Amino acid sequence: MNIQQYSGHITPDILTLLLTADPNEAELLGYIKTARVLVAMDLARVVGVAVITGCNQQQELRNIAVESDWQGQGIAKALIAEVKVMAKESGADSLVVGTGNSSLSQMALYQKCGFRFFKIIPGFFAGYPEPIVENGIQCIDKVLLKFEF
Repeated sequence: MNIQQYSGHITPDILTLLLTADPNEAELLGYIKTARVLVAMDLARVVGVAVITGCNQQQELRNIAVESDWQGQGIAKALIAEVKVMAKESGADSLVVGTGNSSLSQMALYQKCGFRFFKIIPGFFAGYPEPIVENGIQCIDKVLLKFEF
């Protein structure tokens, strides 16, 4: 498995993977246009993807997803490590990531990677077309975590 920057067309497989982390396709298609994308590859197959936006002092890990069969193998942590390098090399002094209040494993992952709670945006997901429920909890609020270099 190797991680590399991806500059090709967003394929249906990559889009499907990204939608597992952000089901709002319209929003995803909007931010992906100007984003930097990293992929985790197993031979010729994409098994993980991370999207970073912004080119200023505070950048954002906007989306990260790993194929379900590949989860628990350190791929997300490896992608996050590469995102941190990319952000720092482009002049960032911090990296922000947002997740839902119901995304318990994601919040744990980000904290393990050095992110700390930063802000809550109440009602952020309330307007999504379909309700999101994880861990028996409805996702309503956006939780932001920050990593400072």
